[in-house]
Amino acid sequence: MTNRYAVILAAGQGSRMKSSLYKVLHPVAGKPMVELVMTQVEQLDVEQIVTVVGFGADKVRESLGDRSDYVLQEEQLGTGHAVMQTRELLADKTGTTLVICGDTPLLTAATLEQLFAHHEAAGAKATILSAIAADPSHYGRVVRNADNHVEKIVEHKDANPSELTIKEFNTGTYCFDNAALFSALEKVGNDNAQGEYYLPDVIGILKQAGDIVSAYIMDSEEESMGINDRAALAKANKLMRQRVNHELMQQGVTFIDPDTAYVDVGVTIGQDTVIEPGVSLKGDTTIGSHCVIGAHSEIVDSKIGDGVRVTSSMIEKSAVADGADVGPYAHLRPLSEIGENVHIGNFVEVKKSSIAKNTKVGHLTYVGDATLGENINVGCGTVFVNYDGKNKHHTHVGDNVFIGCNANLVAPVTLGDGSFVAAGSTITEDVPGDALAIARERQTNLKNYAKKLPYNS
Repeated sequence: MTNRYAVILAAGQGSRMKSSLYKVLHPVAGKPMVELVMTQVEQLDVEQIVTVVGFGADKVRESLGDRSDYVLQEEQLGTGHAVMQTRELLADKTGTTLVICGDTPLLTAATLEQLFAHHEAAGAKATILSAIAADPSHYGRVVRNADNHVEKIVEHKDANPSELTIKEFNTGTYCFDNAALFSALEKVGNDNAQGEYYLPDVIGILKQAGDIVSAYIMDSEEESMGINDRAALAKANKLMRQRVNHELMQQGVTFIDPDTAYVDVGVTIGQDTVIEPGVSLKGDTTIGSHCVIGAHSEIVDSKIGDGVRVTSSMIEKSAVADGADVGPYAHLRPLSEIGENVHIGNFVEVKKSSIAKNTKVGHLTYVGDATLGENINVGCGTVFVNYDGKNKHHTHVGDNVFIGCNANLVAPVTLGDGSFVAAGSTITEDVPGDALAIARERQTNLKNYAKKLPYNS
């Protein structure tokens, strides 16, 4: 196999997106589209990847990091001009160079590998990745000769009646003999309405030199989609999520309605887990096996163990251990650690806290900046009072503690093992182990006084 190189074109601003975010950084299923392209290219055993950046260069570099070399296209003068910016890094190489656009996030490594293989087997100087379109309007048609090699690419507006019947079109992805590519680029002119240097002109230059130009027809037209506007972005998101969900179903995950479950690229889910409608699983999220993720739950950058049930709740940058249950309508804010078999119930909010196994936080409670031990009962309406208006303070609760309803635990405070907090108490001092803490006014009943109140007058 010859040496392989890749050029990713990511310099355009994408004015049709009408966005302050550069086009190739718009996410598809949770990942910037240029990162999705990079991930597929990395699977092709290439010697070197060069990304051409322009608008938003620093942001693109930040997204891709050291996975690529970079060159800057200071002026956007066409795709041919963009590839020419790589000449100092690639022009002296021998082998095959893939040129791919950073706004084609649906292309797969399998298709690109087939393109490489076809190019090398055909002995071609250039190979076009083509597809068959149901409606090829506005596409450049691939015109083949009697030997089934490419004769030319003709734009829709320039096609004659016979050429208009061709459904094979140019996707804008190519393999080139590297030396032939850079030799031909030197001859590409800009005598056109836009004054730009177009990469497809290389095809005509190679044909004039008598070189073989081939085309490989990919299986799926949809996979070739380039993203130029918000409508295409929405369609690409839908197609990518369908692909992600299908792969997960093949691995043993149940989706009640795959069309209404939104799972980002890279999310992992264990076997026999059920994903209900309206669920969003985002970022660096891992879901274990035998879980139920209930309708309209959202989980972001979190790790969920085995046998967990999440009911209509939100979990962010947190961890939930095996056998726990969350919700309905609970919110785990960042840096929450929920232990084995913990119960987080209705309208409970947890933030930057760890809760050990078998503890129950049933409903209408806020747990913030706290460490809770095992086998604790936290009563309804309890508030961990962690903020004094300037600083956050921590609460420590030992094992086997009972906290009655409507308690306020004013941090910093510690409740010892086995202690008991009476309902309605506001705790401002440490509670020793096995002690009963009562911090409330003694009840006073004023006989017949209710008759004097305004609502009785």
